[in-house]
Amino acid sequence: MEDMVNGFWRGRRVFLTGHTGFKGSWLGLWLQHLGAEVVGYALPPHTAPNLFEAARVADGMGSTLGDVNDLTRMREAVAAHRPEVVLHLAAQSLVRASYRDPIGTYETNVLGTARLLEAVRSCESVRAVVIVTSDKCYENREWVWPYRENDALGGHDPYSNSKACAELVAGAYRNSFFPVERYSEHQVAIATARAGNVIGGGDWSQDRLIADIARAFGAGETLQIRNPQATRPWQHVLEPLRGYLALAEKLVLEGTNYSGAWNFGPRHDDARPVGWIVEHLASRWAAAGGPPRRWQIDPGPHPHEAQMLQLDWTKALQELGWRPALSLPEALDMTLDWYQSVQRGEDARRKCLDQLEAYQRKLP
Repeated sequence: MEDMVNGFWRGRRVFLTGHTGFKGSWLGLWLQHLGAEVVGYALPPHTAPNLFEAARVADGMGSTLGDVNDLTRMREAVAAHRPEVVLHLAAQSLVRASYRDPIGTYETNVLGTARLLEAVRSCESVRAVVIVTSDKCYENREWVWPYRENDALGGHDPYSNSKACAELVAGAYRNSFFPVERYSEHQVAIATARAGNVIGGGDWSQDRLIADIARAFGAGETLQIRNPQATRPWQHVLEPLRGYLALAEKLVLEGTNYSGAWNFGPRHDDARPVGWIVEHLASRWAAAGGPPRRWQIDPGPHPHEAQMLQLDWTKALQELGWRPALSLPEALDMTLDWYQSVQRGEDARRKCLDQLEAYQRKLP
């Protein structure tokens, strides 16, 4: 895509929240690769191991450790960097964790978003803000049709609902403090981005399918699966990140023409059930050497999780020129290659950058 080669990001000041997480680490590396001046703001990594440390993400960017709920500290960090672009990825991002700590989930995902936008209000350099929410922000009716940006928000569990609330917070701040009709005065454009279930190398979070597979298969253990029939919009992590970058560029260059909500999902025929993903990776893992990998159903009990979820990304295609570059098998193979390479002792940072470059070569 044009935004990857036109030099837009070179020297661009970017404030990235959540840079110590899985998606944030990949985005931090990509922005460095594109020549941006990046400062990250996040809590310390919540897993050991983690991609942030394994890939030495902090080596090429500024890094401030802090809580999005600490408004004073976040304001100071934003003011010190004077960014033009703000990318908000910091979140409590796990459905099952939200059942264990609903208040903390709402605090981080809803009030944390409000505090980030408060920090933006006090920084005159900001021109574009992308708030990353989730495909789970929709009122899920368990139907076969993909959700569009104008479908109803909802969310059954605290995590999903908190992301719907974050959408409403972003809309309220946009309407109240950065209205479209007064763009010439404030010059701030705000958008929200909803992506599918991201996969890729370096995710070691608990209760995430690919991370669970990597742990179990890597150790030769039997994988426990909660719901093999659940269908999700699986996509490699680089796919939505490219969407966020394209969206942020448009917000800077064309302002409020690109405000609002955006879906970045996989190809529609790549929505596959959990069981299919496990079988595919088990066969590929075995083909690469070693004994067959096994899995079984964990009878639970388990809290409610959605069974069917797909995204309609027609708007991103028509207005941003964004479309998925990878099929699901390609995304899974990239992910497997990352884990197996790093387990063999290859450098995690170099592996990420090699995969970034290979991915960029696939773009139209």
